Amino acid sequence: MNAAIRAVVRTAINSGITPYGIYRGYRGMIEDEIEEMDGHSVSNILQLGGTILRSARSNRFRTPEGRQIAYDNLKKHGIEGVVGIGGDGTLTGARIFMKEHPDIRFVGLPGTIDNDLVGTDYTIGYDTAINTAMRAIDKIKDTANSFDRLFFVEVMGRDAGFIALRVGIATGAEAVLIPESKTDIDELVHRLRKNSLKRKNSALVIVAEGDDAGGAFAIADQVKAKGFEQYEMRVSILGHIQRGGSPTCMDRMLASRLGMEAVKALVDGVSGVLVGKKCKDIVYTPFEKAIKDKQKLNPLLLDIVDLLS
Repeated sequence: MNAAIRAVVRTAINSGITPYGIYRGYRGMIEDEIEEMDGHSVSNILQLGGTILRSARSNRFRTPEGRQIAYDNLKKHGIEGVVGIGGDGTLTGARIFMKEHPDIRFVGLPGTIDNDLVGTDYTIGYDTAINTAMRAIDKIKDTANSFDRLFFVEVMGRDAGFIALRVGIATGAEAVLIPESKTDIDELVHRLRKNSLKRKNSALVIVAEGDDAGGAFAIADQVKAKGFEQYEMRVSILGHIQRGGSPTCMDRMLASRLGMEAVKALVDGVSGVLVGKKCKDIVYTPFEKAIKDKQKLNPLLLDIVDLLS
């Protein structure tokens, strides 16, 4: 997100526009945490994880009264357009705000590690998250191989399995359990037993946190209850380490391009759209579609897991 902020600020300045930073999202919009920014404000932030503008949820912004205060603060600073970086919550808030105050234009940038927003091939933060998870799992596999262990590793993905699937393929997992497909514990045990017959030193199961059979601990207990004893079992939950750290080159490039394109969209009078990148092209997706629809998983990725395990 910092790369996107930097791109928005510097593109605005080069377009003769005065940029402002709104700290803590919609909460900061209500509490008037709004500051003018210049080129120096975004110096040396490309390599930083998180966001220099911070983030926060705001129940007050869910009310017409709260949004009116936010509007008054934007007008006080002479702000005519807003670039919001986030997911469904950010876009939903922007869509409602624009209906009440149409003289303020909004464009959105896809900022979520889950990669489940339509209108873009990849979201800001996704590449960093999967590489962070991959490196952590590579280290876990060192232990698994040394001690003949079966590891259940839980990654983020409450509603989507994009992280789990790509990380599972990249780390050679025997199985990947995701919200988009129903988990069959008997089939999982059968697969793991076949794996042990191949005289492999270890086994790895990647579990998305939103899988229907439960989290990694619950699934490990169910596998153990089936009498599976070929490997000693361990569970590891990667948690929020996937949401931090220095962003990858791909994420910095994507965020920089989309940040620049967001300012161009506002200058051209475009509003109410998510700015994304599909097949190397910049595309605009209306907020309504971006909120309603979800990115679909490529079923070929599940086939790859099965074939290569």
